[in-house]
Amino acid sequence: MKKIVSIAAVLTAFGAFADEGQWQPHQIKKLQHEFDRIGMELSAEQVSSLDKYPLNAVVGLGGCSASFVSPNGLVVTNHHCAYGAIANNSTPENNLIKKGFLAKTMSEELSGGPRQRVYITEEVTDVTDKVVADLGELTGKARFDAIASKRKALVKACETSDDYRCSVRSFHHGMEYFLLKQLMIKDVRLVYAPPDSLGNFGGDIDNFEYPRHVADFTFIRAYVDKDGKSANYSKDNVPFKPKSYLTVNGNGVKKGDGVILAGYPGSTSRYKLASEIDFAGSWSYPAQVAMYNKTLDTIALATKGKPALEVKYSSTVKSINNRMKKRMGLMDGFKATDIHGIKLKQEQDLLNWIAKDNSRAQYSLTHGELSTLIEKNQASAKRGFYANYAASSSLLSAASRLYRLAIESEKPDSERESGYQARDINRIKSGLKRLKTRFDAGVDQQLWQMYISEYLSQGDNVRIAAFDKALGLTSDMTDTQINDVLAKFYTGSQLADYDTRLNWVGKSVQDFEQSDDAFIKLAVALYDSNMKREAQRKEMAGQLAQVRPEYMKAIIAFNRSLGKPVYPDANGTLRVTFGTVDGYPAADGVYKTPFTSLEGLAAKATGVFPFDAPAPLIKAINDRDYGNHAQKYVEKQFPSKWHCKLFGCHEKILNEFNSVPVNFLSSADTTGGNSGSPVMNARGELVGLNFDSTYESITKDWYFNQRITRAIHVDVRYMLWLMEHYGADNLIEEMKIVK
Repeated sequence: MKKIVSIAAVLTAFGAFADEGQWQPHQIKKLQHEFDRIGMELSAEQVSSLDKYPLNAVVGLGGCSASFVSPNGLVVTNHHCAYGAIANNSTPENNLIKKGFLAKTMSEELSGGPRQRVYITEEVTDVTDKVVADLGELTGKARFDAIASKRKALVKACETSDDYRCSVRSFHHGMEYFLLKQLMIKDVRLVYAPPDSLGNFGGDIDNFEYPRHVADFTFIRAYVDKDGKSANYSKDNVPFKPKSYLTVNGNGVKKGDGVILAGYPGSTSRYKLASEIDFAGSWSYPAQVAMYNKTLDTIALATKGKPALEVKYSSTVKSINNRMKKRMGLMDGFKATDIHGIKLKQEQDLLNWIAKDNSRAQYSLTHGELSTLIEKNQASAKRGFYANYAASSSLLSAASRLYRLAIESEKPDSERESGYQARDINRIKSGLKRLKTRFDAGVDQQLWQMYISEYLSQGDNVRIAAFDKALGLTSDMTDTQINDVLAKFYTGSQLADYDTRLNWVGKSVQDFEQSDDAFIKLAVALYDSNMKREAQRKEMAGQLAQVRPEYMKAIIAFNRSLGKPVYPDANGTLRVTFGTVDGYPAADGVYKTPFTSLEGLAAKATGVFPFDAPAPLIKAINDRDYGNHAQKYVEKQFPSKWHCKLFGCHEKILNEFNSVPVNFLSSADTTGGNSGSPVMNARGELVGLNFDSTYESITKDWYFNQRITRAIHVDVRYMLWLMEHYGADNLIEEMKIVK
């Protein structure tokens, strides 16, 4: 295996564009000039290393980011990232979501549940040559399968023990592949969470909005067995000892200060074609928003007045609300800024560059081929959208996964489909276990009925004959008739029972095919149709895997000719980004300042959800009981060194702040998955946590607009102030805090 080089060579002395870029760690060493620009004291070389502070203190949670903040495995992340762990320990009688939670001793800490994990990236290796070798003229599904086989082989060789989780990730849409080796900690416990009235202050009304005043932070702890090995929950386990942990700077940051963030951003689309933006804005996002709304309405009706069900579905509702508002923001952003037009211009500039040199002609052919494939893929996505929803009953999904596991288990492990290998058994079991706290048969049936009604209303072009036949569906069915059909599956199945579900793991194909369980029988009946659709998806993915990398080569070559560095689209892997603390022009004549205050929180509080901050906290604010966390100024007194060299230095007239900063803004390049990312100052000390983006910034997944793109962070000074008021002195003492 060759160690990391490749795309790092693309970086040039011309530097990045402002603060744009979600950089792979190994790329950072080429960006010292950017670190100098924003005033970093840490060297780019140090930040590029997985083995050094601060990156060796940054962890992933599987969809969120976090960081170690003590030598005893204490981890800080967002409140909404640990929401599942909070909900997992909540009941109507002891609702930790509403009241919050604090473990004063380690013995009081609560298990985060079967799916809560901490992932520590220890090695990243370029394996491109090993993945793309000998592919020759393979295309379509054959190419997809060949790549998948090579990736599985690399993963198997990497996972030398149960402690580790490895994966081979595609970068630049299949142009490069990297092998990631992560230590996976399975015993993760809830330590401290503020009440929902603070951790979710403003709720969905304030989501993606600014100014914000939310305490979006929670502490969890990683545990291992007495030998230091990853292990499932046990009272005998001990706190994990990280290689490093972040120092906390209680003074925070000021406007103009440089910051760096590290975390696991989920997905961006900055190298997609203009036609893909058009499809997203005109069809995909509106369709998703419509289904999100219907889903939320159905859950609200099914759980109304039933506290136990509201608790079970709280995490689901929160997640859907977040996704929906983001999609709505994207649609509004596409209208406010002509991103489609910007991408068309960029695309045409690329094509013009290609046309200037006959040696680049293949790039033009690639663009045409890619455009054709994308059009076909979009048509397929339209056909499959409602069908996928129609098959999304939780129990049908469980039955289908269990049956597929039985079939795959008859093959040698190396030949099994990814997700169904021996390494995946515990994950499958965890998913089945999670239904215990996040599922109700009555709610599930109502959701399924709504999805099928939507599916039937779309016309014959989205219908799947095998699915309709297996359920006995016809176009003219009423809601009552659909309900009668679906009710038989729930009454005729035992999969809603926890033990019954788990007992199906490891059973034979014959056991499934002879079962009288209604959902098991349905899963068996749908298997061939599902596999046919899967093969079609793999065929398209294989074709794209051949063409997109060639198009990315054109983009990279074009940008190199302009002196521009290129970073890969986000893909859930560890990235580093940087920026400065700053406000932004939100609208004509409206400038939003970079810090919010406790007074702003009190002014917004109404005593009614979602602005129902606890009365004792409001009293503390009104009494100006700020301890040593109040800041007289949140602006730097002197300009930065580079500004002085250019314009001279003059003492500024500062506006007094005289409060505790609650949330703040920076120009760092973030997206979903960066939730919980540590925000660090020039020395790499923790000064906040990333948790959101402004509404105007949502379109940054497609296009980064330096002028208005801002990430929103919870300020460490607010965190410490709040912890003091909630008696979390034990955690404050455990962390290393400097002033």
